[in-house]
Amino acid sequence: MNRTPLVLSLALGLSLAGGAFAHGDDVDKVNGSITINSDQHAGNLTTINGSIHIESGGTAAKVSTVNGGISVGAHATVDSLETVNGGIEVGDGARVARTVEAVNGGVQLGKGADVAGHVSNVNGRFTLDAAHIGGGIETVSGDIEIGADSHVEGGLIVDKPHGWSWGKSRNPRIVIGPRAVVTGTLEFRREVDLYVSDSAKVGTITGATATKFSGANP
Repeated sequence: MNRTPLVLSLALGLSLAGGAFAHGDDVDKVNGSITINSDQHAGNLTTINGSIHIESGGTAAKVSTVNGGISVGAHATVDSLETVNGGIEVGDGARVARTVEAVNGGVQLGKGADVAGHVSNVNGRFTLDAAHIGGGIETVSGDIEIGADSHVEGGLIVDKPHGWSWGKSRNPRIVIGPRAVVTGTLEFRREVDLYVSDSAKVGTITGATATKFSGANP
């Protein structure tokens, strides 16, 4: 995972424009947040030092921010989500047509949320609640909780840290819950604590040994 292009593309793609917008227009801001109402259909949304919120039922194209979080309301539809230094929350039944990427921030997918592409971060917790991901999950230091009845295609990758490291870091905690399905390879390039429900279905596991559990949680 290459973090530098994401930061540069977000920062260089911004302009000082902002304010009101018409149907389908792009919105660019610096030092400000963006809100799309439930009856609005926006184009690309980009900001530095601000959050982006898309209310339930709203739509947008590419959504990206530096130093801010992103929240997508229930049954909203977007093309892709990217943030540096902020978390991403995708509400119940919301749809992401392409990818979800956070550099330093968690990713939360609500019940029935659907991401067609991959979901990735460097640091931060992943939480799936009966959600679907079509292109796999990738992280370096994030915990992953694939909740009950979730479905992840394309496997998992937990990469090893790069650069300077001060002492031994905490193992990421990976939990695959009841009736969850993870297809593809689960590849662990660093030490992790892996727990897999006895009712879950997973692909080939490399680099870790799964601890089985019964019930809702390990």
